[in-house]
Amino acid sequence: MPQKIVALGGGHGLAATLSALRKVTNDITAIVTVADNGGSSGRLREEFSILPPGDLRMALSALCSDDEWGRSWARIMQHRFSSDGALNGHAVGNLLLAALWDRNDDPVVGLDRVGSLLKVVGRVLPMSSLPLDIEGRFLVGNREVVVRGQAEVATAAGKLVSLSLIPDQPPALSQSCDAISQADWITMGPGSWFSSVLPHLLVPEQRQSLVESRAQRIVILNLDATPESKGSEYAGYTAEEHCELFHHYAPEFRADFVLADFSVVSNRQALEAQVSRMGGKLVIADLRVAEGSVNHDPEKLASVFGNIMMHSLIG
Repeated sequence: MPQKIVALGGGHGLAATLSALRKVTNDITAIVTVADNGGSSGRLREEFSILPPGDLRMALSALCSDDEWGRSWARIMQHRFSSDGALNGHAVGNLLLAALWDRNDDPVVGLDRVGSLLKVVGRVLPMSSLPLDIEGRFLVGNREVVVRGQAEVATAAGKLVSLSLIPDQPPALSQSCDAISQADWITMGPGSWFSSVLPHLLVPEQRQSLVESRAQRIVILNLDATPESKGSEYAGYTAEEHCELFHHYAPEFRADFVLADFSVVSNRQALEAQVSRMGGKLVIADLRVAEGSVNHDPEKLASVFGNIMMHSLIG
């Protein structure tokens, strides 16, 4: 029987995880952040008061069927218009989801219809039925700065003081909580820690479902980025601090495995100690597309996922 896997995240990081997981099982549920406020997604959510479709579109495209029909529709969904007019920058998939949501208030109905069109492997669900905003408070020198917006929080400078969602304590989706409770495995990450990963722990019902689930849990750390890299997903934090932040926002959450690329492990002992506090085991592997890349390789991720799941079944 195929393993039931739930993958949480957003953006390109979640897309890479989904591309890897589909090589392991065909029973996948992606749960996607809904706080994008920029570009095509930001314009559409402002005009129509809908969920930002961009991250959901990317997840759907990553799970499309591996045949000519699915691959061609994935390319169409990702296509962006380039013009001097109002359509400039909009992705076809964003417009398709916006049209379906304009006809039906239930976002899941629209996502399932697009999923059927693409013949996706699994299902894509939003983190909440409400479009959300992310607000972070950062300590910059001796000054506390409030930053609001997904892209703005993801690339903010300074030390994170607190992270919150607007509206506070948003409702979880019952379908997402059900999928989590029935899962054999749960993955979280990679992606912008502040805007794509940690927000999943700020939805109370969903966080409780994650804690109570009998599934085994895998947290995938981001690839190396230097503190000086403007706009980097690490925002100057070490792998140990990323684990510490995760544990801070969900201290009762157990991570059975934490995956890290060799490049982010500067102090293995410290990282293993932090992972141990999360209740898990550190797995270090070559996960990047190429040396110096900040993108995970789906083939390498799939291999590591497969090995972890096989050994867990055996032992």
